[in-house]
Amino acid sequence: MGQRVSQTDFEWVYTEEPHASRRKIILEKYPQIKKLFGYDPNFKWVVTAMVLVQFASMFIIKDLSYPMIFLVAYCFGGVINHSLMLAIHEISHNLAFGHARPLANKIFGFFANLPIGIPVSISFKKYHLEHHRYQGDEKLDTDLPTLIEAKLFCTTFGKLCWVLLQPFFYAFRPLVTYPKAPTTLEYINLVIQLIFDAIVWYFLGGKVLVYFIFGSVMAMGLHPVAGHFISEHYMYKKGFETYSYYGPLNFITFNVGYHNEHHDFPSVPGSRLPEVKRIAPEFYDDLPQHNSWVSVLYDFVMDPEIGPYARIKRKHRGLAS
Repeated sequence: MGQRVSQTDFEWVYTEEPHASRRKIILEKYPQIKKLFGYDPNFKWVVTAMVLVQFASMFIIKDLSYPMIFLVAYCFGGVINHSLMLAIHEISHNLAFGHARPLANKIFGFFANLPIGIPVSISFKKYHLEHHRYQGDEKLDTDLPTLIEAKLFCTTFGKLCWVLLQPFFYAFRPLVTYPKAPTTLEYINLVIQLIFDAIVWYFLGGKVLVYFIFGSVMAMGLHPVAGHFISEHYMYKKGFETYSYYGPLNFITFNVGYHNEHHDFPSVPGSRLPEVKRIAPEFYDDLPQHNSWVSVLYDFVMDPEIGPYARIKRKHRGLAS
């Protein structure tokens, strides 16, 4: 468990991120893909059903023992909450109600956020869109691990700890590497979430909040659905910085596994991303891909050639080399 990773630095490149150029080429060949742009009218009902399932579960959870709460949170509630986080990912691209109704998307994001227990909807969007626009930028892409993370978690045991701590790195890394002043909508998100949490605590007790919050945290760490955090952009094959996953867990994660397709066409809702691959298979079939998020997690921890250093980075424009 003390084996060190073989890499000692990130993979620095001096080319543009690949998705904008590939998008242009694909649309020139298959202009019909533009018909997939827009929002999925069924999305809001799926998300509403998930939120209501979590609301209904509160009345069962409040009477369970803590060991059972953690078990149910890991196996059930945390999975739903992780899926709701990925719904927030869809909402950040205005795919709940379309680009013409930005406020409706934001309000729906507040609603989808409720069972997660902590306010993430507005803050996620603030950083995520720059991850798309400036993929690999050492400053603007806060999905990239920091040098300190890569140096500290460079052994097999260290990588295991890093996977377990993923939710904390995702939450606090942007505050350190690329701090932004809180917006009014973030304060609104916070107030709505605190009011909801207080109501739950007052009427149903603290066990329900433990179920919501710890379920969210556990399902972002060492958990099968959390494999997408690593599978999406960690360099499992030299020179490739985005990877798709075509396994069954896409069914409960809004097809986030179709990640090359998503970065190529962020205006296509998750439900239609398989259609992008079907229309333009020659652009995706030969790219390196994953078929198991569990294998991704196992390989990340155990393979000395993979670790936090296994990311493609680009110098921030305007910074000295």
